[in-house]
Amino acid sequence: MSIEQRLQELGITLPPVAVPAAAYVPFVRTGNLVFLSGHIAKRHGQVWTGQLGRDMDTAQGKDAARAVAIDLLGTLAAAAGGLDKVVRIVKVMSLVNSTPDYTEHHLVTNGCSELLGQVFGDVGVHARSAFGVAQLPLGSCVEIELIAEVQA
Repeated sequence: MSIEQRLQELGITLPPVAVPAAAYVPFVRTGNLVFLSGHIAKRHGQVWTGQLGRDMDTAQGKDAARAVAIDLLGTLAAAAGGLDKVVRIVKVMSLVNSTPDYTEHHLVTNGCSELLGQVFGDVGVHARSAFGVAQLPLGSCVEIELIAEVQA
């Protein structure tokens, strides 16, 4: 099954590359590696705000991380010239806006990791870090960046 067919089965339409909100670019390609800048969670086209452990639970955070993954896929498609050119998802780093006593950052981040696995299969299995932070840009609940290997 092609990547496009998997996306259709999952009901996913890739968004266009978002315009950066500060002094950076959405991605940098060097050799066969693509580094995607952090993407913040959005819902209905707006920043998905909230703090895990205060006004959001783990299930909501996981949904937000999945939404970030969809945005990352849109940027990755543009950077690679199509998702079919992705050789491997190498690394995901997730930042979760959370209270000091919240400890389920890894479960929130699964929302992104599981979607990458559904879309890419074994190619989507990646190394990962998940951190809790006191705040994220614009009050976003989750921010995720990604590194991928792509065809030359």
